[in-house]
Amino acid sequence: MTVRIDELDRKILVQLQQDAGQSLDDIARIVGSSKTPVWNRIRKLREAGVIRQQTYVLDAEALGFEACFFVLIRTSEHDAGWQAKFLKALQDRPEVQEAHRLAGDIDYILKVRVENARAYDVFYQALISEVKVHNVTALLSMEEIKSTTMLPL
Repeated sequence: MTVRIDELDRKILVQLQQDAGQSLDDIARIVGSSKTPVWNRIRKLREAGVIRQQTYVLDAEALGFEACFFVLIRTSEHDAGWQAKFLKALQDRPEVQEAHRLAGDIDYILKVRVENARAYDVFYQALISEVKVHNVTALLSMEEIKSTTMLPL
């Protein structure tokens, strides 16, 4: 469902993406409105599903999660039973920050955040013990150049 948003909604959303912990007063001042209309618009955007959740972005390395792996998965299994088991295995693992089903030669790509290579191996061994995969390739990110959750409003 597409929701109609105007320029003020966009300005509010930009502010929320930058720092959802800002006060309503601060957001209203920055976007050139007052507190009540800003609150009403945020409520409307939540109800419409444009705003899914409010959260904080944590520094993974500061918390000891120094290794980020991108895991490419090929499978020869494509039936609904395998897919349900695979999706459950991903949902049950907090190390998996993102999972995408792809078009092309690779079936899935995962973003996995762990403490180190040994922790990745523990993750990998657990995953392949639960679901059959044809091929797994793990790529270690040497440096995070850009990471954002912000949409280009």
